[in-house]
Amino acid sequence: MTDIYQDRGLFIDGGWRQSEAGGRAPVINPASEEVLGQTAVATAADTEAAIHAAERGLAAWRAEAGWNRAERLHEIASIMADRVEEAARTITLETGKPIAQSRREWALSVDQFRWCAEEARRLYGRVVESRAPGGRIEVTHEPVGIVAAFTAWNFPAVLIARKVAPALAAGCSVIVRPSSETPGVAMAIFDCLRAAALPAGVANLVVGPTATTYGPLMASPSVRKVSLTGSTAVGKQMIRDAADTVKRVSMELGGNAPMIVFEDADLDKTLDVAVPTKFANAGQVCVTPDRFYVHESLHDKFVEGFAERAKALTLGNGLDETNQMGPLINTRRLDAVETIIDDARARGGILHAGGARPADKNKGYYYEPTVISGLPDDAPALAEENFGPIAAITQFQAAEDVYRRANSSDLGLAAYAFTSDPVRAREAVASIEAGMVGINSFALAAAEAPFGGVKSSGMGREGGTEGVHDYLNVKLSQVAF
Repeated sequence: MTDIYQDRGLFIDGGWRQSEAGGRAPVINPASEEVLGQTAVATAADTEAAIHAAERGLAAWRAEAGWNRAERLHEIASIMADRVEEAARTITLETGKPIAQSRREWALSVDQFRWCAEEARRLYGRVVESRAPGGRIEVTHEPVGIVAAFTAWNFPAVLIARKVAPALAAGCSVIVRPSSETPGVAMAIFDCLRAAALPAGVANLVVGPTATTYGPLMASPSVRKVSLTGSTAVGKQMIRDAADTVKRVSMELGGNAPMIVFEDADLDKTLDVAVPTKFANAGQVCVTPDRFYVHESLHDKFVEGFAERAKALTLGNGLDETNQMGPLINTRRLDAVETIIDDARARGGILHAGGARPADKNKGYYYEPTVISGLPDDAPALAEENFGPIAAITQFQAAEDVYRRANSSDLGLAAYAFTSDPVRAREAVASIEAGMVGINSFALAAAEAPFGGVKSSGMGREGGTEGVHDYLNVKLSQVAF
């Protein structure tokens, strides 16, 4: 792993370089607390160099025909597909997630480039009937310009792919600022871009603190769009900062996904998919269900079954193929989860599984898969995004009441409902306030589908045709002779 950080570093103007000032920062393995290596830390001058490179890259890339951009994106996808094992190992080392989940994430990242490659061929305009004699109104699309992309650590590959692939498909140049906790994964993707021989400056990578990366990117009038995956608090600040230069903004922010289990749901099938979904990536997933509303007729059996399955999960280093859940990302996340459980205990919550750091783990940021019930709706375990291995279960009687409770959050990213009644399924989709609703399924993240939320969970979409169009300006021309 050390060679990745030493040999790569920042990617600016088509090549790898180290920081102008030689600054470096440690990258920690959350499973062992060991230092994986020292990554380059960009200065403000490095970020400015990336902006200037992106200006030159934009001029060349936007002039490429969509079909040519499509071929290059397909080449990137093929190179990525050949590097799955190396990339998955890097993801697991930096995030702690089980290696099988890392392989799946890399495969989803490849899908993004494949899908966007085909979308690059389909950036259609339209013709509108003109009122002017002999006239014609043409509606066309053009790249928005330089894109600054800010990504989180929990899905360090696919979050970058969701931003870079559509930006490139649209003809934009891009500057990525990944999480400082997972820079090696970003480097792995950018080395695939390098191998595909993108024109210099089209894609750039800077790693470093807010002052030297975020600051210059947000201040630059050359950067015309910013895309964020992060917290709602950061998103609100970004909206304010983007106003100074009127940048277009798209963002996927926090979630607090409700999962409603109606009385006619198949209990065992529901539990079989809900438990591994909840504890994937140790619960550090924006769309994972946090609060479980279970009909009173199924509540006790649901809690019992959930706890039984949670206790059976194997916890440990993600590089071990037998382990099903890894650590949290850092001590801050670990402390936050403990605070939520301490509050739940104080409110009289009943622990059915977990609720502590595992006794057999002296190193690493591990926390047991936790199942708790009996909490009021205003308890943080239910009312806030816990972003950890906590399943908070409560019960309901009437559908109209559970919809009200599910919609009480100011977040609206994802939601789920389990039922065997098609009419109830349609009712749930219409009644729940969320950007994405899964019915008897958690499969929301796909390259061909628009991913995103409503309310304080963000704006814009990633994936699908909508995802590419977020990187395009609309131009109208009235042509008359």
